[in-house]
Amino acid sequence: MASILDTVDQRTNLVGENRLELLLFHLQGRQLFAINVFKVKEVVKLPALNKLPNSHPKISGVAAIRGESIPVINLREAIGLKPLPVDEQCNLIITEYNRTVQGFLVGKVEHIVNMNWGEIMPPPSSVGRNHYLTAITKLEREGVVELVEIIDVEKVLAEIVEYKLSISEGVVDTEISQEFIGRKILHVDDSSTARKQVDGTLSQLGIEIIPACNGRQALDILQGWADQGKKVEDEILMLITDAEMPVMDGYKLTNEIRNDPRMAGLHIVLNTSLSGSFNQAMVEKVGCDDFLSKFQPDSLVEVVQKRLKDKISKN
Repeated sequence: MASILDTVDQRTNLVGENRLELLLFHLQGRQLFAINVFKVKEVVKLPALNKLPNSHPKISGVAAIRGESIPVINLREAIGLKPLPVDEQCNLIITEYNRTVQGFLVGKVEHIVNMNWGEIMPPPSSVGRNHYLTAITKLEREGVVELVEIIDVEKVLAEIVEYKLSISEGVVDTEISQEFIGRKILHVDDSSTARKQVDGTLSQLGIEIIPACNGRQALDILQGWADQGKKVEDEILMLITDAEMPVMDGYKLTNEIRNDPRMAGLHIVLNTSLSGSFNQAMVEKVGCDDFLSKFQPDSLVEVVQKRLKDKISKN
């Protein structure tokens, strides 16, 4: 199972195809859960854990993996269920999000499935606002259709590792601070946690965020402006998009924009929680203008500010 991590070249073959790979696992019982393979470094049997004094209650301990100390999160407890008992049946999914490495304590790990983002649906509204799902899908196995719940890992981590929204002193160029006010940015992300972070940071500058939950929604907004004869680049300063989203991912969205002459020049920033080297491969292949790690408010402001300065200098 430790070999599930593909090379960057192999992974980039999915880019532009609106496809993803999901790692399926159980937390306890028959229910299937999943996370995107893009975020997974490896899967190992649960090693011995060392308790970490004064740590978050949902952290079961620290595992030593090849010389690296990795915090282990009891994923069942983290999504509001009873903690998964720590025993020899447990596995550890080691992931990398937002430049940090953490392990998720899970039960049985099954296999990887390759799917189309069009098969991935947002959670039904009936589940309320406090759920930990970013999407759901269905999988047919041996004639039986099973529901797969895709976990919103960003929400899980945000409740354990508090992400700041404040902008450090000196980041904003005071000479152009008034130029931010009234500017609009289209932000696309299926995670409500990520949408709140971007809006909470940029609203401090007077920027208005137009939210969309997936690439299809964002493309409909952009095409709507273009159909009305509006110049998309005059409507918004830039598009900030997540990579992985139901219905249409950020890679496919970028590809659709670049192939439409009415909006091909739109400035697009890929905003993901993937590692830097992988992001760079994505940016180069898809045709984004820049990439940005999630939950980095100063970096977010710097990217927006650079784009604003470029736009001002051209006018």
